[in-house]
Amino acid sequence: MAAGSADAAAADGLRTHGRRTARSVLLLHGYTHSPAQVAGLAEVFFQHGFNVYAPTAPQHGPGGGHKGFTAAQLLRYAGDGLDVAAALGDEVGVVGVSAGAALATWLGAHRGDVVSRLLLITPLFAPRPRPALRPLTVLYGLRLPPDRINDRGYSFTAVAQYLRVAANLPAAPVTGALRHVAVVTSPGDTVVDADLAGAVPARLAAQAGATFTHHTLPADAGHAHNVIGGHAAALNPLYFDLYDG
Repeated sequence: MAAGSADAAAADGLRTHGRRTARSVLLLHGYTHSPAQVAGLAEVFFQHGFNVYAPTAPQHGPGGGHKGFTAAQLLRYAGDGLDVAAALGDEVGVVGVSAGAALATWLGAHRGDVVSRLLLITPLFAPRPRPALRPLTVLYGLRLPPDRINDRGYSFTAVAQYLRVAANLPAAPVTGALRHVAVVTSPGDTVVDADLAGAVPARLAAQAGATFTHHTLPADAGHAHNVIGGHAAALNPLYFDLYDG
């Protein structure tokens, strides 16, 4: 795809300059969302010379239903996405949003010999309140009770698949390429456990010998959990700077 074909690129989540570039990035959108959620940030990366890939998660996007997928399918989607992004640039990084950040962290830990940079935006490693973590991950993760849908439209069994990914981060990550990890949290976030949102990436960065940045959005700015998209476009330059370290 040639440079300047942003309209066509928006349809498939791929923005390229028509050649392999020095840097590329994989963007993983959040649960119930689609690549449209990260399209504005993808364009910022593209304008900075990156090749960009933002694929659609299994059964997400328009008409996808965003449930019924498995943790294994999510990992295959993330891994395949990283393979594409790695083919597009000499240095590859990953940006993940909410549940997509759990997948991004998994890639940074299990494929840290490939991933050079991570940006995790309001990452979901555990729900708020945290006591719900074990029943969600084990019971709903294995689809033992009937599924439930909460007031945000989230399927318990679907969210549990992402939590199963987060629960399988290695004690000793693969290292070699990871140089920088950044995380963004929001004081108004009532969805994710704030302590783990910062602690898990900090631990990964320390184990990999990477630099680490934890940015907390201003408490008086009215931000909640979803802090990316058209309503938060003003934050995209900040996110790029945090990624770039």
